[in-house]
Amino acid sequence: MYIKRLALAALLLGQLTAAHAQDEMWDKSASGRQHPNIQWFKEAKFGLFIHWGLYSKLGGVWNNKRYYGSGEWLMNQAKIPAATYAAEAANFNPVNFNAEAWAALAKDAGIRYMVITAKHHEGFAMYDSKVSDFNIVKASPYKKDPMKALANATRKQGIQFGFYYSQFLDWHEPNGGGNRWDFDESKKDYQRYYREKSIPQLKELMTQYGPLGIVWFDMPGGLTKQQTQQLVDSLRILQPNSLFSSRVGQGLGDYRDFGDSEVPPAPINEVWESIYTHNDSWGYIEHDMNFKSPREIIRLLANVASKGGNLMLNVGPDGKGNIPYYSEQYLKATGRWLAQNGESIYATSYGFIPAQPWGVTTAKPGKLYLHVLVRPQDGKLLLPNCKVAVTKVYTLIGKKPVAFSTAGADVIVQAPPMEAQSANTVLVLEYKGATPAYDAAAPVTISAQVPVNTIEAIHASTSDSARVKSLTYSHYFGDWKHAVCVTNMQGPADSASFKVRITEAADFKVILEYACGTESARQEGELQVNGKPYLFRTLRSSEFDKSNPLMFIQHAVAITTVSKPGVYTIVVRPLQQGKELFKLKSIRLEPVR
Repeated sequence: MYIKRLALAALLLGQLTAAHAQDEMWDKSASGRQHPNIQWFKEAKFGLFIHWGLYSKLGGVWNNKRYYGSGEWLMNQAKIPAATYAAEAANFNPVNFNAEAWAALAKDAGIRYMVITAKHHEGFAMYDSKVSDFNIVKASPYKKDPMKALANATRKQGIQFGFYYSQFLDWHEPNGGGNRWDFDESKKDYQRYYREKSIPQLKELMTQYGPLGIVWFDMPGGLTKQQTQQLVDSLRILQPNSLFSSRVGQGLGDYRDFGDSEVPPAPINEVWESIYTHNDSWGYIEHDMNFKSPREIIRLLANVASKGGNLMLNVGPDGKGNIPYYSEQYLKATGRWLAQNGESIYATSYGFIPAQPWGVTTAKPGKLYLHVLVRPQDGKLLLPNCKVAVTKVYTLIGKKPVAFSTAGADVIVQAPPMEAQSANTVLVLEYKGATPAYDAAAPVTISAQVPVNTIEAIHASTSDSARVKSLTYSHYFGDWKHAVCVTNMQGPADSASFKVRITEAADFKVILEYACGTESARQEGELQVNGKPYLFRTLRSSEFDKSNPLMFIQHAVAITTVSKPGVYTIVVRPLQQGKELFKLKSIRLEPVR
């Protein structure tokens, strides 16, 4: 279902498709068993990623030209000669860096682990490396090792510390991967690069900075699976308790990292992590001010936790060592929410009740946490087919009792009044007995008590050629987005069918959210609600091009009347044989007021 990482050959041709692409082929059984130190990671839920390097000093600007997206890729975007780029180190002096302040911020934000770039693709080491003089101690006027100070300060705060290391891409080195504007790719000796720089630097990081919680690899290449396994085995000896990310490559690693800004559409029984950056770039860009609000961060964290994963949120400090103002303030705001509601995030698993119109759930043994993101007008939170004996329900903050009732297999919780601007109000449901299994086949709940009901493509049952797949595309350079869509509906037999449970009689406006290219536009399609047909003609939005935004239109196609509550089937299909109808992202049902 998830998009495969581009082949190395495409990278070497300069066709960047994912600055931090996921390794779909990660195999949780590759190591034979789960890492014995994995439990802390499973419980941590919230990590801080820090992209900091020589690129931070440049801030997304080269020769008076501003670049957008993935500031850590500036050398690549501007095709800066390696020698010219290296000379910038003479002006890199992060005098405002304060390891204790960074660690205190992480603590205040509720962060449980931190990963920082020791060397990114530019090849510049942010620590005192004896392997290469292209590092912050020897090549810059700063002359100090910030990683040593940060590792110590972070551990004092009780936060697990780890390093990011780009093991294959290195634009500074003639034998490193990726730099084709300076070095002839056909003459590169990747094994020599690994032997002389990559592996020795990894060993420095794993022997000189104390116990590491994580070694976060990135952009594998140039090694066979056997060679990658040998690399992993050799490094395990140095840090047996450290976890290795799946981006070490070749299906190896202790947990799975999804693509940048990607969350799986449904819970999965794996140990995994989703990575997002706070604005549009990973490395600092002075003109990038599109920061996620505390509300967005809190809801993203709840969404990731409700699917069983960790969120590692990135910030990009500037060349002086300052963390951006909004990153600092909004992380602290997130931390204040976690200080009161962290029980519903830390050490939880995904909830056994699928996402509902009102929100999502997380769980611990005997407890189900209701993350109320949208309060229904009547305040009733439906927990469909809730197969537990509920003993009590209460607010997480203040432990105030909340009324509930049962109706057949359903539990209905009467939500108390909530602040209109609340990012996430958490209720706790306690129960007796075994925890039920998550029901992936449950109908999607549709309620007339919320403004919008969204039926995601992941819930489609497809026929014939129709397929559900994840599409990856970008806004700015390297600013990756992911959309799960129903694709390849080319004829009447290629349908997408959705089972929904509508909880009350109402009129609903039906809106199809899709992307439609020029060749697909102006075709007829059919929407069926319990067999009743509604016809429409597709509207052009945009072509699918992985290097550009994929534009989704919200096309209102019908008003449908639901006369009584019940389980209904919604079907979408082309009316005639032709080109792909569209890429269907969701169906939205809005109650008519």
